[in-house]
Amino acid sequence: MTTLPPLPPLTAQAERLIELGVHELAGMSAGELRAFAEDAHRVGGDGDVLLAVHPSRVPASALAPLLRRADKPGFVVVDMPDVDDFAPLDTVELPDAPLYLVTAPDRGDDMANWSPEEALPALTAKDRTPLVLTEGIHWVLQQPEALERNHCFMTIGSRLRKANGTFDARTPAIWISNGTGRDGRERRDAPKVGWCWWGNRHTWLGFGSTTGRRAS
Repeated sequence: MTTLPPLPPLTAQAERLIELGVHELAGMSAGELRAFAEDAHRVGGDGDVLLAVHPSRVPASALAPLLRRADKPGFVVVDMPDVDDFAPLDTVELPDAPLYLVTAPDRGDDMANWSPEEALPALTAKDRTPLVLTEGIHWVLQQPEALERNHCFMTIGSRLRKANGTFDARTPAIWISNGTGRDGRERRDAPKVGWCWWGNRHTWLGFGSTTGRRAS
């Protein structure tokens, strides 16, 4: 298991997003993105802080292909065509702003082999809130080391509510493809956005979480 280095400074994170063209996907200028990061830096925003674009501006389906591992692009599994319909839980409040900060992201390795059903109340008891899927992707874009074999993570802050008001049993996760099944051998070692069942446990998946979010 890798001890993760500190996140890059917010200004460096902004440049990374600009390099990837995320600002264009979000319908904003590079200057707007730089200004947000510089303002946050000036008020002491650097440290263990992640810069995120609101999912209403750039959904998971647009971010996933920007991921890279072993020179292979990220992808969303074929049986998750509704990935962008997974929305934040009622208890997960995202700032009402195009850009915001996610503090102290953690992979939740200590919860490996827990089910999402078990992990959610445990995170709440620790005053942490689960990452939504786009936040998890942003984290790996900025810190690829956050994704390693046998130490990947779910983003259970995103759930899909069905027409009858109940939740779909799938929960999003980010891990590394083995190149099997419908992934295709050419995708072995590529970053993968997929899903796991709400009640199932996986020894190689923790639970991404944060201490909070703020708009500036």
